[in-house]
Amino acid sequence: MATKNNSTNSNTSTKTGADQPSGATSTPAAPALELKPLKNVMPIVPAQQVDSSSCPPSGEASPQLPCVPNNVQALQRLDPDNDESGVENITKKHAGRIREDPVGFVVQTAAFYQGTGWRSYSNYVGTRIFYEGFSATFKERILASQKVSNLIKNMADKQLETLIRQKQEAHDAEMVANAGKKNYKPKARPMRPEDIEARRKTLEAELTAVAKSNIDKLVCDMNSLKFIRFFAFLINNILVRMYHQGIHIKESEFLELRRVAEYCAENKFSMVVLPCHKSHIDYLVVSYIFFRMGLALPHIAAGDNLDMPVVGKALKGAGAFFIRRSWADDQLYTSIVQEYVQELLEGGYNIECFIEGTRSRTGKLLPPKLGVLKIIMDAMLSDRIQDCYIVPISIGYDKVIETETYISELLGIPKEKESLWGVITNSRLLQLKMGRIDVRFAKPYSLRNFMNYEIERREIINEREQTSNAAKSQLLKALGYKVLADINSVSVVMPTALVGTVVLTLRGRGVGRNELIRRVEWLKREILSKGGRVANFSGMETGEVVDRALGVLKDLVALQKNLIEPVFYAVKRFELSFYRNQLIHLFVHEAIVAVTMYTRIKIGGATSTQQISHTELLNEVTFLSRLLKTDFIYNPGDIESNLKNTLEYLKKSNVIEINNDGYVGLSDVERRIGRENYDFYCFLLWPFVEAYWLAAVSLYTLIPTARELTQQRDINGDPLLHWVEERVFMEKTQMFGKTLYYQGDLSYFESVNMETLKNGFNRLSDYGILMIKKPTSSKERTKVALHPDFMPSFGPDGRVSTDGALWDMVEHIGTFRREGKNRRDNATVSSRVLRFAEIVANAPAPVKVPLPNPAPKKIGDGAPKL
Repeated sequence: MATKNNSTNSNTSTKTGADQPSGATSTPAAPALELKPLKNVMPIVPAQQVDSSSCPPSGEASPQLPCVPNNVQALQRLDPDNDESGVENITKKHAGRIREDPVGFVVQTAAFYQGTGWRSYSNYVGTRIFYEGFSATFKERILASQKVSNLIKNMADKQLETLIRQKQEAHDAEMVANAGKKNYKPKARPMRPEDIEARRKTLEAELTAVAKSNIDKLVCDMNSLKFIRFFAFLINNILVRMYHQGIHIKESEFLELRRVAEYCAENKFSMVVLPCHKSHIDYLVVSYIFFRMGLALPHIAAGDNLDMPVVGKALKGAGAFFIRRSWADDQLYTSIVQEYVQELLEGGYNIECFIEGTRSRTGKLLPPKLGVLKIIMDAMLSDRIQDCYIVPISIGYDKVIETETYISELLGIPKEKESLWGVITNSRLLQLKMGRIDVRFAKPYSLRNFMNYEIERREIINEREQTSNAAKSQLLKALGYKVLADINSVSVVMPTALVGTVVLTLRGRGVGRNELIRRVEWLKREILSKGGRVANFSGMETGEVVDRALGVLKDLVALQKNLIEPVFYAVKRFELSFYRNQLIHLFVHEAIVAVTMYTRIKIGGATSTQQISHTELLNEVTFLSRLLKTDFIYNPGDIESNLKNTLEYLKKSNVIEINNDGYVGLSDVERRIGRENYDFYCFLLWPFVEAYWLAAVSLYTLIPTARELTQQRDINGDPLLHWVEERVFMEKTQMFGKTLYYQGDLSYFESVNMETLKNGFNRLSDYGILMIKKPTSSKERTKVALHPDFMPSFGPDGRVSTDGALWDMVEHIGTFRREGKNRRDNATVSSRVLRFAEIVANAPAPVKVPLPNPAPKKIGDGAPKL
């Protein structure tokens, strides 16, 4: 293999990315979708045969993932199994609490001060960072780049043209107005050539000053090795105090990552680190691992909400660069960000950005945000860089410290100002013992190999720019969802997720310890049989693992004593659902089939009446899969093949049986054990089904009254669209949902959460039911309206009728909902729900509804007051 003669550790190299001449050229607006062959490609692993289960899913089921042929080596996984052996705690010998181990704490502090071993951070793998003048060099290069310079000149020219035109128009208007006056001297004069040139220089200077200000705020300050050593010492102590059971990584995965890092350093390629995002602590964990294990720290793309006094400066010193949440309408800022990221790529610096864009408030992966990845892909398509390597990372916590605030945000309570500093310096949090952190690295792969394969597979022909832009969008989306799938494939199910899931998927109010242990053992076996991973506790008994998890979840799961058997019950079900959602991706196919079967099982009666034909099952599974596809990532393959595999799995597990006519129903074995495994799958999905049903029925709050429909008509006599501000609509929907929950028409309070409702509204928009009007200026807000084709009719009494396409959709989703005593009479339910919808629609402002308090008040010896 031919390689460049660079040193593996670029600390010893004579040139770095920032030291070399810029060579920056203007990036084409729409680079061609054509990649040149890369001769110097790293041989990842020997090619392996790929079975049919890796084929791309249908476009309706989920975004396409690559079906890798034998010759595309860079997309293969290192560990096809779910073996969790070889997991190491990298903070095992670190004393974080001076009271518990004063000698160890002093020794550790002295080692950081003296820079002993890895703490010196003097022999890391990657392009050189942390030296005086590092950030200044980048700032100069960005400002002097052809792209930014040309843009400043073009913007100044446009502003100058506007000014010249305005001056001339004012002069002409004044002359016309005073045409009859002799010797009139107009006050408004056209600009003279010398004035034009002076004004041009002034405009360019003003724009340059704006650019400098933006660059100063953007570029990180990785200038001091002494600072990063101190920062590592601080973060080390914070992490080992909060997560007392350590930070665990899989040795084989890290060795592979280091091998890729060495290859990238030799060839001056960047590693693009793409972690999932559950907590503010994610920023610290990835950088700490890179520091601890001797890799060049990444430049971290972070939201400017974290650019606060003290903490913002500290994070910039550790590699963070802060980006505005919205910057598409600022051409100069956009160009500066693009130039900065592409300069980092040219220099071979590692880059980290969170693929979800923001922290997941629900516990499961969010749809990918592709802004930074688009910049990286454009650099590749324009041949500005030769290659870079994608590194998906999964981060799992026994306890996420922000879950309580997440619930408030999901319920529409205004978000408090971000404060990572407040999180890591909160004395109460530092005293807590919140278990462990498990970090897993998916197989790194070449972005060039991925794109070459996708371009070939999709048969993209570069004929027109419009086609090219559409094709780039497909490539970007495919990359984003592949990264999510890779993260899911290596994510570790933590003990708290096991316990939280079992507690939330039982029909009873609570569960005894022995039964809890039994169900956790069953769930662990199911996860492993599905190819998932469970945190390795080195042969520890399940009971001890459960007890540890209950200790971490003590504020979410309570113990009721003074009974025949102590019973554990959920105190904060909504918050506990965050941990359940971390493993739902493993069972989403089984859950969809189970909930579809429920449409027949809830009818009751003879066994034959509770069976469903294969044709109907396929139709309903297709409907539900397409409806929920924004919330879940499905297995590769089309819906029919996935259904076949799912039925085989459920049959093998004795959950279902299929008769000779192809009808599917519960097995006798499953009925004898009280449907506990079947119920488990249903309970996983029902909260999401409820949320989508709420999203659909809340569209009735967008319907104006019959009088308004009569009065508001256009010149053709058709009703005008009734636009409502999206924010107001969401607030009213949540008020509507909370009311339905307290009335008993909604089973799960978590179904009122903002994230899932937004996904539901987006899907209803895809179906053409909900219309969304984006703002065209900063003063406008997003608005929504019900499409006229779905506008229901009104009865003689002026009330909305339960017929039409919209109610058909509501009822179709409703067939999958969990049965409740308040929801068996459809006529009563529809009347009550639509009456509430009408009240909400006419309400001037949302009414604040309190959160439910499911924890019973204790009296006397601790028995709940029911």
